[in-house]
Amino acid sequence: MRDLNLYDFKRALPRMSWTGENLYNLWRRSLGEPAKEIDFTRTQKSLFQQRWIAKRLIRAYHGDFINEKTFKRWYMPTTLPDVRPRRAQTEVQTTQLNKWAKLPKAVDKDAKSRRREIDGEDQEELPPRRIDVVIFRACLAHSVYDARRMVVHGQVLLNGKKHQNANTRLAPGDMVSVDPKVISFLQPRTLSADKSSEELAVEDLKDEIPASTEQSTPAAKDKTLTPFHLPAYASPFIFVPAYLEVSYPTCSVVYVRHPTARPGYSEIPTPYDADGEVVRLAWEWYSKVRPRNRSKRQLAREPENRQ
Repeated sequence: MRDLNLYDFKRALPRMSWTGENLYNLWRRSLGEPAKEIDFTRTQKSLFQQRWIAKRLIRAYHGDFINEKTFKRWYMPTTLPDVRPRRAQTEVQTTQLNKWAKLPKAVDKDAKSRRREIDGEDQEELPPRRIDVVIFRACLAHSVYDARRMVVHGQVLLNGKKHQNANTRLAPGDMVSVDPKVISFLQPRTLSADKSSEELAVEDLKDEIPASTEQSTPAAKDKTLTPFHLPAYASPFIFVPAYLEVSYPTCSVVYVRHPTARPGYSEIPTPYDADGEVVRLAWEWYSKVRPRNRSKRQLAREPENRQ
C-alpha cells in the first residue's frame, strides 16, 4: 500500500498531512536527532550522499504521491525555486562551474538568462498547481492523500464539471468544488478513547449556546449552520497560500494565479528553507538524473496541463 508507514518515526519524513505523527516528524527534523542528518556544514558524507538525502526529503514532502518517473520527468528540478541572491563570481569559478555543468567553453553574455531558475514558464510544472495539492492547501482535506482520493472517487468538480484526474495542473481562474459530505471537518465527531459521549455533548452544547443573551445573534441561534470540527494538532497547519481564494460556505477554492518565487521570497509552502542546502542539493540531484529527451509517446503521457 502506498500509504503504509507514511509517518514512520525512524525515517521521520515530513508529509503533506495534518496528523499528529507528521507534526512530531516535523519537529524531529527541525530540532530532534534527525536534524543532524541535513546539517551539511560539517559532514563526512560524500557529495552524492548529500544530494541523495536532500532528494529523499524533498520527494517525501512534495511528490511521494506521484510516480517517481513522472515526478522527475515533469516536475523536477523546476519545482525547486532558486531564490538565493546571485553572487559575483570570478572568471576561474565561472569556468569551473561551466565545466561541471558540461557547458561549452565559450559562454556569451546572455548565459545567465539560460540558468535553470524559477520564472513564469517554469511555474507551469510545479506540483502546487496539481488539483489534489490545491484541495489540501485550501484546508479542505486532512492530507494530500485524502484530497487525491476525493478526486479519484468523483467527489470533486472542476469549473462545475465532475473531474477524476488527480494529475491535472490548474490554470489561473479555475474553480475547484468539493462535496461537503466527504469533508471530514463537517461530519459529526466520533467517540474517542479520551472523551465520552456526555463530554462531547457538553462541548457541542457550548458551541451552539452563546455565552450570554446580550451577545446572542440570529446567526448564533440558527440551528441550520453546519458545525465545524477541526481535528487535533491542526493549528500548525492552518494557513492558505496567497495564490488561492477559498470559500468555505460553498466548499470551493479558486486558483487565482501561479505561485511566485524570487530571490529572498517564495510562495511555495515547504518545511525547508527555499535558499537552504536541502533545496540546493536536491536541485543538483534532479538536474543530473532528470530525463531530457521527450519523445512523442512520453509527451502523450504528460500530466494534463490547463496552462
